[in-house]
Amino acid sequence: MVYGMVYLGSALMIYNIWQYARFAKRIRERGEWEQEQKILNFPILLLVLFLCGYLAVGFFGKPDLLVSGILFGGSIFVLVMQVLIRRIADRIQENEKLKARLMAAEGANQAKTVFLSNMSHDIRTPLNAILGYTTLARKDGRPQEEVRQYLHRIDTAGHQLLAIVNDVLEMSRIESGKVELQPEPIDIEDAVRETGELISGQMAEKEISFTVDCNVENRCVLCDGNQLDRMLLNILGNASKFTPAGGKVELSLHQTGTDGEAGSYEIRVKDNGIGMSPEFVRNIFQPFERERTSTVSKTQGTGLGMAITKKIVDMMNGEIAVLTEQGRGTEFIVTLRLPLAEARNHEQAGHNPCPCRNSKKTMRLLLAEDNVINREIANEILSDMGFQIENAENGERAVKMIAASEPGYYNAVLMDIQMPVMDGYEAARAIRELPDPRLSQIPIIAMTANAFKEDEEAAQDAGMQGHITKPIDLDAMRKTLMDVLENSSEI
Repeated sequence: MVYGMVYLGSALMIYNIWQYARFAKRIRERGEWEQEQKILNFPILLLVLFLCGYLAVGFFGKPDLLVSGILFGGSIFVLVMQVLIRRIADRIQENEKLKARLMAAEGANQAKTVFLSNMSHDIRTPLNAILGYTTLARKDGRPQEEVRQYLHRIDTAGHQLLAIVNDVLEMSRIESGKVELQPEPIDIEDAVRETGELISGQMAEKEISFTVDCNVENRCVLCDGNQLDRMLLNILGNASKFTPAGGKVELSLHQTGTDGEAGSYEIRVKDNGIGMSPEFVRNIFQPFERERTSTVSKTQGTGLGMAITKKIVDMMNGEIAVLTEQGRGTEFIVTLRLPLAEARNHEQAGHNPCPCRNSKKTMRLLLAEDNVINREIANEILSDMGFQIENAENGERAVKMIAASEPGYYNAVLMDIQMPVMDGYEAARAIRELPDPRLSQIPIIAMTANAFKEDEEAAQDAGMQGHITKPIDLDAMRKTLMDVLENSSEI
């Protein structure tokens, strides 16, 4: 019995050494225990010495019951201590994880606080301009020229407010993974030059010299033109904001190579503006980051433009770099590798500024809109284009008016989406199910504040042929109406 206890204790001690070695290895892999390395190694040494004592007594000594009991009890004690140590280590590591989560939550809360502070300032600034200039414009006796200036400033502030909302929503969609690239064949040189033309007016207003230089051999590539345009506008917009009057901005596109299937392209935007500090450049692609200087604080912006730009470049598997020096300017360098596409003939279709006034008859539209103000605005805009307008205050009313009309009476329907009684999607499907095909095939265009890609797809799934986003862009509305009506047999 005495020797049995010694041998059993020896086996138990070997098991303890093996278990402790695994435990120490796991601890080193799961946490930072550099200072505890020596302490973790020390118990192994004690356990080995304890085992040697067992073996010496078992093979060379003459153990009695007392010595055997002490050695066996020591093995049990070591086993219990290992269990306790493991539990303590697990509890410490769990506390470290909780601490890390707490710090992350505090960081997120701080970021949210900064975001809300930025948004409060940035939204209130153009909103104050809109309300203030509206009050001034409404005063009796104002000269017509002053009223026009106020309206121009209201329009500018409104577009600033819209840009802020768009940036916040776009960043949210990108972060949630709802934005996907839609590659299609485009002429990359034309795309860059057209974006340059869009920003050239803004540059001219600030008296900034703006040049565009392109050197491309393979112009037709597969690329999401909308996202490329957004990326360039973000970078060029920043260059315009932070370059003073009399400065210069250069946009260049160069092809740096090709392997026959894909081309390598480098886009550079260089300005001689105020530049950026090294501290800010390190965080320039973080959401809501803005340079904190007296000059920059006067400039509108959400701090999301560069974060969105970086996300777009990443989605395109490209790279973006920044070269900057305070007081001397900034240069953004975007490198992209894009699949080559078959060259296409780009036919320039004649621009028809008003599809109604160039047709042989006055066209009549049915406007389904529940909001009185939106209805008044749309009626004014469409009437100025030469359309006759009839109104329905909800989707159900619009369906009844179409069903009761003679074929050809209405040329198209402009359909709001979120309406009482019957929403725009339900109304569009109900119209498509009318028994008379001459009525059921009437063109339907969504005119809604639902502005995302999935909203356009939902409208298409409901049987609509077009999508106009609120706030209404006159050029975009005119183009959509022209495209839909020209493709309709009703013209």
